[in-house]
Amino acid sequence: MAGMRVISGTAKGKKLRMVTGVETRPIGDRVKESLFNIIGADIKSASFLDLFAGTGSVGIEALSRKAEKVLFIDSSKMAIDTIHANLKHTKLEESAKVVQGDAFRYISGEPKERFDYVYIAPPQYQELWKQAILAIDNKTTLMNIDGWIIVQIHPREYERLDLNRLEEFDQRKYGNTLLVFYEFPGD
Repeated sequence: MAGMRVISGTAKGKKLRMVTGVETRPIGDRVKESLFNIIGADIKSASFLDLFAGTGSVGIEALSRKAEKVLFIDSSKMAIDTIHANLKHTKLEESAKVVQGDAFRYISGEPKERFDYVYIAPPQYQELWKQAILAIDNKTTLMNIDGWIIVQIHPREYERLDLNRLEEFDQRKYGNTLLVFYEFPGD
């Protein structure tokens, strides 16, 4: 991937730094643009949780498109430093909170806030996405009413999960990237 940029909004066109190494799963511009086209105008004033945030590209795109706030969580010091640098470069630090920590500890604990969107894009082929969805499955205190959980995985990683409360409601495939959408129906 040659480089990443902000697709739209107040920071449109700004280039983002990458995290060195192979632990992050960067999102391509085409997939990111498609994701935010699906979300549409609902991103305005939304609260967004970027788990396994990596470069922060998805959360930064949300902020650029006028999300009210984004919480970035990643366990890697290099990722956290990259997120801070990208937020400073895009001038979007004010509505962001960046936490270096374990994503599972955060979603398993008692959240201090609710989110409209939770974006999950962990390192590939470790089944971390499944662990995250299963941890959130009964965690209705993490999401606002009508909130979405969006998972970014390689299509070969996908499997239908036996869930108690969450329901998968959509999938979109873009080459070697699959976006899977979940919600708590009726909440």
